[in-house]
Amino acid sequence: MLPVDYTLKNPDTLTKYKTAAQISHKVLEAVTGMMFFGRWCVEGAKILSICQRGDKLLEDEIAKVYKGKKISKGISHPTTVSPSSYVTPYTPLSTDLEEAAAALKANEPVKIQLGAQIDGLGTIVCDTVLVKTDKGQDGEVSGREADLLLATYYANELLLRLMIPPGLLTSGTEEEKKKAAAEKRPTPTKISQMIETVVKSYDCNLVEGTTSWLFERNEIEGKKKIVLNPPDKEGKTEGAPEIGDVWGVEMGVSLGAGKVKTIDQRPTLHRRTAITYQLKRPSSRQILSEIVKKFGNFPFSLRQLDDERAAKVGVVECVRSNVLRQYEVVTDKDNAAVARLLTTIAITKNGVVRLGAPPALDMSRFKSDKKITDEQILKMLEQPTARSTGAKGKNKKKKKKAAKKATEDEDEDEEESSEEE
Repeated sequence: MLPVDYTLKNPDTLTKYKTAAQISHKVLEAVTGMMFFGRWCVEGAKILSICQRGDKLLEDEIAKVYKGKKISKGISHPTTVSPSSYVTPYTPLSTDLEEAAAALKANEPVKIQLGAQIDGLGTIVCDTVLVKTDKGQDGEVSGREADLLLATYYANELLLRLMIPPGLLTSGTEEEKKKAAAEKRPTPTKISQMIETVVKSYDCNLVEGTTSWLFERNEIEGKKKIVLNPPDKEGKTEGAPEIGDVWGVEMGVSLGAGKVKTIDQRPTLHRRTAITYQLKRPSSRQILSEIVKKFGNFPFSLRQLDDERAAKVGVVECVRSNVLRQYEVVTDKDNAAVARLLTTIAITKNGVVRLGAPPALDMSRFKSDKKITDEQILKMLEQPTARSTGAKGKNKKKKKKAAKKATEDEDEDEEESSEEE
């Protein structure tokens, strides 16, 4: 029997990725209030409750697909809700009473991250939303909140375009295509500088160490990574995006200086490593066995285990022996508001396919007196991320207008203001 081909050359692989992405996207829309009746992220809502409801919905949706098939499927990232200044995914435990009582505050930007996997092919998505004071209609967003979300959106759009291999979408003669393909990629430093130009246009800063990873089967931190604004030499970019890759593309932007700090708070998010070790404590072995069976190599929250209290004890030896990796809780050093986006993409011969992505901003709601002025970046933002393939062409044209919208909104506001005077 031939081994299964898990590359994008196999149509089944892409189908599984897309199925996982559809589930991730559907649940993200539910949690952020973009879908279904009622909002989850409102003032006073308990973070723990949102996380639990998100995971339940993920499990329900995953159960509906590939029924009766002998393939693994499950959650590739638990539902996490990160308050305003939190940089990393956050998921409190019911047995930590103080954290279990943590609630959302009005108008704070919260980061919602979650994901699903089919046959080890995982997708993860993250969006940032502003907490509402009631369940009414979305109103206008202005001031620093608008600056933050606009900066994050356009920085993410630019990074997605920088993920495209040189010359991939070039049209013209064969000679012109070869010339474009031979062009050098922007260096990691240049990429960070270009992203910084976008976010500084809105008086924001890039969060240090923002990292995009190559996704592989049963692995969300593959052999390649792109590190923006690395804090040290160890956090450097490795490899480059190529056709056939699947990536988790992350963007993090701060209203502060972009520096981060690890806070003294129990890490509740963990992931199995490739290291094997003969654990000494029976409780540790029992917990590890449950983890392997339920989550494989994907991240999980201690609250997802059968006995949360036993899990808090059992993971100690697992972390100490490096069998498990714990994700420290990291926040903005200035306690400034942070926004994050995470998009799972596939790079095909036609460009970037957004498998799982946060919804595009409704630009009619966002008002800012700031705008991007760098001509080179505006020109890049006007470019499509994928080649038009027929019926979907109309949608691509809409996305090409994204950069123009960044400057037109402010100009229209100025005209309306002068008319009123």
